[in-house]
Amino acid sequence: MTELSVNLNAVAFLRNRRGLPWPSVVDLGRIALNAGAAGLTVHPRPDERHITRADVPDLMNLITSEFPDREFNIEGYPNEAFMALVEKIRPHQITLVPDDPSQATSDHGWDFRTHALKLHAIVARMKRTGARLSLFADPDPAQMEAAVGTGTDRVELYTGPYGDAVNDPVAEAAELERLGQTADAARKLGLGLNAGHDLTVDNLPALVARIPDLAEVSIGHGLTADALEYGMAETVRRFRRAYGQVV
Repeated sequence: MTELSVNLNAVAFLRNRRGLPWPSVVDLGRIALNAGAAGLTVHPRPDERHITRADVPDLMNLITSEFPDREFNIEGYPNEAFMALVEKIRPHQITLVPDDPSQATSDHGWDFRTHALKLHAIVARMKRTGARLSLFADPDPAQMEAAVGTGTDRVELYTGPYGDAVNDPVAEAAELERLGQTADAARKLGLGLNAGHDLTVDNLPALVARIPDLAEVSIGHGLTADALEYGMAETVRRFRRAYGQVV
């Protein structure tokens, strides 16, 4: 069954606009988990424009002390500072993305064929934390065999182009099928499947219908936007209902 990990980057970005301690990522994370989210996701960037390094242990402590059956997912580019952070925190899942630190948001997956050896060494090191490893992946079936060679447990399918096609049903269907074909290739090779980027209550049902063994969706921007209208707890319930969970 698909599970929801709530990405708290947008909450932290709003907090950081004024240098005040609200909205609290810990408090909003607690509300999300109480509403049935399976976990929390953060992406601590070097410039700390949203999630800060100080947020990371606070959120890990929230999960271990109050929600020990849930998961903490830390994503980021695997420079030495990031790897040292996750080695200290030891989250349940580590998601590696190929971002330049100056990027506004993740917008492409790894070129596994080009970076296979580099990623293999990094994945091996990160697995020593005990975490599950997931690598951000473009919807490209031809890349999945090289992805297996890195030793990763899962790939996270980059759903940005699918989300961007919201006003173009033909393009949306084409992007959905690209994601589905990539999932089919990954599945045959034994890779688990996550997905994330620009997913909404409206486009999530079709994605899960096409990829029924999708293990996890990580959702931040759309979920946070909806939370301004519906509240965090009800928004989490709406997203869970969108992919078929009874809440």
